[in-house]
Amino acid sequence: MSTFRILTAISISLWLAALTGCATTTSGGAVGANRSQLMLISSEQLEQTAAQGYTKLKSDATQQGALNKDPKLLQRVQAIARRIEPQTGVFRKDAPGWKWEVNIIDSKELNAFCMPGGKIMFYSGLINQLQLNDAEIAVVMGHEIAHALREHSREQVSQAIAAQTALGLGSAAFGLSQNAATLANVGYQALVATHFSRTDEAEADRIGLELTARAGYNPRAGVTLWQKMMNANSGGQLPEFLSSHPADSSRIQQIESLLPRVMPLYEATLH
Repeated sequence: MSTFRILTAISISLWLAALTGCATTTSGGAVGANRSQLMLISSEQLEQTAAQGYTKLKSDATQQGALNKDPKLLQRVQAIARRIEPQTGVFRKDAPGWKWEVNIIDSKELNAFCMPGGKIMFYSGLINQLQLNDAEIAVVMGHEIAHALREHSREQVSQAIAAQTALGLGSAAFGLSQNAATLANVGYQALVATHFSRTDEAEADRIGLELTARAGYNPRAGVTLWQKMMNANSGGQLPEFLSSHPADSSRIQQIESLLPRVMPLYEATLH
């Protein structure tokens, strides 16, 4: 009964928040990514925090001698970014004017990200270990940029605020012990929050594929990219229902289903 009441409190809190905090941050584009999002904090708040974090990350990497060690690789990634950045205007008119920045950290980690406001970081291991071609790098970059366009970080923080508020109300109203409240929070993080994150990842795949195509990179590279990721993650991935990322096989299926929409955009750049 306590669990039911907690979930009821969460639902009510999210519903009340949705009355005042729902918006969509982007136009849908050809792939139709324009669902309503819960936004309880401002973009400026998160962008300021992100900029500070990005500066610290660069500073730490510089001290370790790991920032932009390979000038040719940096030029390559920056050239891809310059082709993708103007295409962001399809989804957000303000995005091409962001203070874009691209850097590379020398690391074996298979990772890349784009912070709010257009601060991009690639890890060299992602490119070198998977031997990514330019189109595959573009798919990764488009995906990460899509997170920034859709302000997924801002959305996740807003969802966490709404959920924590509901859990606090539920604990007080129903006399739950601290252990019960903690357990409820863990359950929320493990199941509900990861669902939102998987939604974000699938959405970023869709937008990223369109950005890739519009920038003149073959979106079929999305299939080969995730085939390489499957090989790299072989035996080490959580089941999809407990993971914050969709299973690689699911991503490939979605990309293949979107190719009829985005291939004409790519082909138009060839003429």
